Amino acid sequence: MRMNFQRKLPIPQEVKKEFALTDKMVQVKAERDKQIREIFEGKSEKFVLIIGPCSADYSEPVLEYISRLRKIEDQVSDKILIIPRIYTNKPRTTGQGYKGMLHQPDPEAKPDMYKGIVAIRELHLAALRDYDFSCADEMLYPENYRYLSDLLSYVAIGARSVENQQHRLTASGIEVPVGMKNPTGGDLSVMMNSITAAQSSHTFLYRGWEVISEGNPWAHAILRGYIDYTGKSTSNYHYEDLVRVSELYAKSGLVNPSVIVDTNHNNSGKKYLEQIRIAKDIVHSRNENADIKQLVKGLMIESYLEDGAQSMGEHIYGKSITDPCLGWEKTERLILDIADKL
Repeated sequence: MRMNFQRKLPIPQEVKKEFALTDKMVQVKAERDKQIREIFEGKSEKFVLIIGPCSADYSEPVLEYISRLRKIEDQVSDKILIIPRIYTNKPRTTGQGYKGMLHQPDPEAKPDMYKGIVAIRELHLAALRDYDFSCADEMLYPENYRYLSDLLSYVAIGARSVENQQHRLTASGIEVPVGMKNPTGGDLSVMMNSITAAQSSHTFLYRGWEVISEGNPWAHAILRGYIDYTGKSTSNYHYEDLVRVSELYAKSGLVNPSVIVDTNHNNSGKKYLEQIRIAKDIVHSRNENADIKQLVKGLMIESYLEDGAQSMGEHIYGKSITDPCLGWEKTERLILDIADKL
């Protein structure tokens, strides 16, 4: 086997015991989980914003960003529920480049998976302990989900992972909403099949155990745009696209029909400033059509302290080292505008 086994990592139960939640943190997360589930069940009309950096890079600017989200949510909490993005794994198309805090807690140092596990857990713990935010993360590696399972209130399955059997089956055993993105090629039937799998019960192998999942009734669609057969970036957030997904849900028999729209990636053509226009367009579509309003539960927005992105080594505080993000001033204005239009 062409692998060099470096060291055996601690199991999630050991890490959770060493870096544990307080009783208050457990209570705060339970209440947030309830509120979020009620949105996806149609029992609450609040609008979800899953918002934050493309990738969590350094803990200090990420937590400063979250502290600002706390202040703005206090202003809009009657209409909006904010779930901060703390994305600690970064999918790479070719496998090259910065793979996120789990791999490299110091983006300019060599990978260290144990330090990464500790760093991502401490970051999510700080968000919950200091700001009462249970957050969102992408499940890039299904076997690693357990390291954060007691902290996350939202999980995303990426466009490259959504066809993978292990991702789908693991999602079926998660007890918070899991968003299944449309694949990079844009085939919505793939996305709908992944939701069907995630909402169903399965027997499968997970972390060396034979497990039986109960099915996740809050599994849902994330529209993020796609790349067509010519290589062109194509959006799928428009009014007609949302009507189409509503029709697919109606034929599917799935429970809790729900969509989150990713305003960046191929929906924006990775032109991050377009997220502002796209977000407002989606809110307008909801206001024009009762079915769309019931279907679209919220938005996913990439945002950080500073506009744009930087190259590794520039050391601009709070500026993305992966995909470009909206800066804070534009983000704050956008959140207030969305609240005003809901």
